[in-house]
Amino acid sequence: MSSLTHPLSYPPTPVVEQVDNYHGTEVADPYRWLEDSQSEATQAWIAAQNDLTFAYLNAIPARQALFQRLTRLWNYEKYSVPFQRGQRYFFFKNDGLQNQSVLYSLTDLEGEPQVLLDPNTLSADGTIALANLAISEDGKLMAYGLAMAGSDWQEWRVREVETGRDLPDQLQWIKFSGVAWRLDGQGFYYSRYDAPRPDRTLEEINYYQKLYYHRLGTDQSEDVLIYERPDQKEWGFNATVSEDGQYLIIAVWRGTDPCNLIFYQDLTQPQTPVVELISDFEAHYSFIGNEGTLFWFHTNLEAPRGRVIGIDITQPARDRWQEIIAEQTQTLESVSLIHDQFIAAYLKNAHSQIQVFDLQGQALRSIDLPGLGSVSGFGGQRQDQETFYSFTSFTAPTTIYHYDCSTGKSTLFRQPQVDFNPQDYETHQVFYSSKDGTRVPLFITHKKGLKLEGFNPTLLYGYGGFNVSLTPSFSVSTLVWMEMGGVYAVPNLRGGGEYGETWHQAGMKDKKQNVFDDFIGAAVWLIEHKYTCPSQLAISGGSNGGLLVGACMAQHPDLFAAALPAVGVMDMLRFHRFTIGWAWVNEYGSAENPEDFAVLYRYSPLHNLQPGMAYPATLITTADHDDRVVPAHSFKFAAALQAVQRGAAPVLIRIETQAGHGAGKPTTKLIEETADRLAFLVQVLEIGGVETLGV
Repeated sequence: MSSLTHPLSYPPTPVVEQVDNYHGTEVADPYRWLEDSQSEATQAWIAAQNDLTFAYLNAIPARQALFQRLTRLWNYEKYSVPFQRGQRYFFFKNDGLQNQSVLYSLTDLEGEPQVLLDPNTLSADGTIALANLAISEDGKLMAYGLAMAGSDWQEWRVREVETGRDLPDQLQWIKFSGVAWRLDGQGFYYSRYDAPRPDRTLEEINYYQKLYYHRLGTDQSEDVLIYERPDQKEWGFNATVSEDGQYLIIAVWRGTDPCNLIFYQDLTQPQTPVVELISDFEAHYSFIGNEGTLFWFHTNLEAPRGRVIGIDITQPARDRWQEIIAEQTQTLESVSLIHDQFIAAYLKNAHSQIQVFDLQGQALRSIDLPGLGSVSGFGGQRQDQETFYSFTSFTAPTTIYHYDCSTGKSTLFRQPQVDFNPQDYETHQVFYSSKDGTRVPLFITHKKGLKLEGFNPTLLYGYGGFNVSLTPSFSVSTLVWMEMGGVYAVPNLRGGGEYGETWHQAGMKDKKQNVFDDFIGAAVWLIEHKYTCPSQLAISGGSNGGLLVGACMAQHPDLFAAALPAVGVMDMLRFHRFTIGWAWVNEYGSAENPEDFAVLYRYSPLHNLQPGMAYPATLITTADHDDRVVPAHSFKFAAALQAVQRGAAPVLIRIETQAGHGAGKPTTKLIEETADRLAFLVQVLEIGGVETLGV
């Protein structure tokens, strides 16, 4: 094909004489000017790169067939897990191709749901998303946060559930915060930052979050400051009000550090001080609920895979803490308190298991699941008689179940109908040895009857960081890839949370290379076992997974034919200088520290590209409103890769406009980007027969 025989002519990218000295090591940064995303020069560069990229993508013969098949498959009803407040149920539904899912409420599960909020009416192009919401305890009021064009910034408003009428309340400069209603429904707690400079809203570094109380009907300027720490610029605050309304529980976070503090305030007495219950960053604590002064927490204190403890706040000494549910061999992901029972969600080798315990920690039952997959939900309150949960797998779209807490019986509530036969595909899990001998699990999904002759197009997807677990989930993109005969492989790399905090820490900071080695090990295993070969192997990942892709293609360029790094962290020396990037220092380290610098410089994707090297065909994706991983990472990496690439394998960057890191992206943009990514793989891997998709 022409794309593989004739090198592309890339837009010129000027270089500047920028050299930084890191602890005696001089490091050039010739594309520093691309960090200013709003400058005329950067905007012109973006336009030129997009012109080249879309000209290439639009010329791929298979792209239209892929777009049509994706659109057809995407067009199915999608439901969220319902939850109950007061006498009402709430849930999201997408009819199929709506840009944003619609929030509904109903008073009877058999009744007709009513639209509570339709984000699709807020903008013509679907770029305003409902990013967060909180319903008052009586179910009569809803506080909700809107995100514009994919930004992490949210503007919060308040709506009457019965009438759908918005109250005058409007709150701004909220980021990384939910809302916690007081039991009386007169107001709520939330956290915010000071307003950034007008010209730096998407780049300004985010420090000094403060916790406020907003009373309904008042201006935001009158909100009461509940807690701040001027001496701790990195601290953030997540507020929860106990179900009995007596306590405000404040979880204090510090970047992406998995450890947090727990403070509380007695709400039964006016102007009581905030009390520090847990004041050392030594473990993770998640508030489950309480019975009077006894607080229950999910924690990994002295239990890397998690357990449940009880702390009586009148006797808070460590030696008085109670163990309710002991650590098990599985990893405890979450715990709900419903119907006076703990519903505990575990991971066993990266797939879900659910167990139910009484309040003393005695096991009552397990909840049977349809297969090897992922479960979420089980939300609710202590006196609820029912709850809901979802199940999904690589071949099963998200299905919603109703769970009767008294009988332990699950019944089907909503099941989507997708235009494919799940019986045509199979998933199995294998285990392979990484470079240092560590046993790593790997999910492999493909059409039944796959021949292991070593030439199947294979997409290897990974993440490996921030304690995030990759569990089985359904994706239309993956389905279309498998319809074309592709293999989809997902390894559970170190750095994730699949095996608890020990697994996470094995892929952090100076151990980050373990993550890359695990990913490389998965690629080698797939090749050795005749699933694929280097000329048919593509790698993909987003955000921290984009870093993974960038680092691995830099370290082993001959192992892959294609790379799809999305919104990646590519400049490991400067990531902490933008928006919330400082928060990742707990995970990665910082170039300002000499020891950390040596580690970061050794694998930073931007700094490890070598002139004259033949790198895989690469399609970088990012967005102009990404204020999580600022697009400068992708801009600089694309410029550097284009400059050093030897041979005809294309290096392209696709820069979405009016979009951010990914959350809230409209369906139209999701389908277009997915079609482009798959079309790119079809082109560079020379996959045939795409025109017959779905026939």
